[in-house]
Amino acid sequence: MKIVRIEDLHCDAGWRDFSFLKITTDDGIVGWSEYNESYGSAGLTAVIRRLAKSLIGMDPRPIERITSTYYAVTRQAPGGINQQAMAAIENALLDVKAKALGVPVYALFGGPVRDRLPLYWSHCGSYRLRNAAMMGLEPVRSLDDVVKLGKHVKESGFKALKTNIFRFDLDPPSMHQPGFARGPGHPELNADRATLAAITDCLAAFRQGAGPGMGIHLDTNFNFKTEGYIKVARACEPYDLSWLEIDSYDPEGLRLIRDRAPMPVASCESLFGRRQFRPYFENRSVDVAIIDVPWNGLVESLKIAAMADAYEINCAPHNFYGHISTLMSAHLCAAMPNFSIMEIDIDDVPWKDDLVTHPPTIANGELIVPTRPGWGADVNEDVIKAHPPRNPHP
Repeated sequence: MKIVRIEDLHCDAGWRDFSFLKITTDDGIVGWSEYNESYGSAGLTAVIRRLAKSLIGMDPRPIERITSTYYAVTRQAPGGINQQAMAAIENALLDVKAKALGVPVYALFGGPVRDRLPLYWSHCGSYRLRNAAMMGLEPVRSLDDVVKLGKHVKESGFKALKTNIFRFDLDPPSMHQPGFARGPGHPELNADRATLAAITDCLAAFRQGAGPGMGIHLDTNFNFKTEGYIKVARACEPYDLSWLEIDSYDPEGLRLIRDRAPMPVASCESLFGRRQFRPYFENRSVDVAIIDVPWNGLVESLKIAAMADAYEINCAPHNFYGHISTLMSAHLCAAMPNFSIMEIDIDDVPWKDDLVTHPPTIANGELIVPTRPGWGADVNEDVIKAHPPRNPHP
């Protein structure tokens, strides 16, 4: 078996693009992966193309050999876009290998450990603040809307949701995102009284609508510094969070937050590889480690999860992309013993399901682990072409 063609495909996904890597072999097997350039990774496609050129004519199946070579040739610039490019290639090769063997990807790693994956409805209300029209959904413009949405999530069978920080005191209402230089509060990232009030008001509204049985997760991203995260954690105590999600590149600072937070702390979604995760485990900085499969690759993700298991830490995937990414993350969850819960975006563009041959099956707030070979779905290229990308990928 030899690789004969490597292509990247892109399509409009509303407020961002979805990107896919396609690897074709001489016997007609096609492997897919999903990656994303829309969140700080501009130029990723160019890096993928440059790295992937060397694969033409090679056997796609010795994946560890291929990735070890990539790690060596990028050793002087580790992580970042290089790692995302290697992950996109690795994940597509895994799809090829599993299809060649006629098995799901998780079977290559001893799975499945489980057949159903508990989900949380991610970005609950977040996309409805500014993108409701393109999704064909009711907008969220007030705390009353949040109450209604919480009730809707519960009635949809979900047992858990994750939301962000909404500022209904601003005109127009918006997400609080100074950590990404969006809106007021950048670059100082202080947790002022108005922001803390916005957090507690919204959590109270979600709790009212979703009820006491709903697992509520709050994602604070990079929007504060250590002092501010401690203030947020204390303010959230009455609302019984399943976890407070924090992005921080300081494992010791995160440990300080965790020591003072009255709820579990989840983090690490922006990290690359075992070397970056290790100090967070050694410092006992997190209760739940979040792993991004499109960024790390499934092989490396499972190695990270195995390392976390040695520290009695469970893991959850970072998954706010399209359906191929969801399936890739599902195979991680199906293969690792120390699984916590899986993220999924429910609110999205109307054509999202049409982009793949077999969208994920969700029942009663759980994803049914696919049993088809490879990831369990292919990309519908005709639908991709019908929705040209928002940004050029020359």
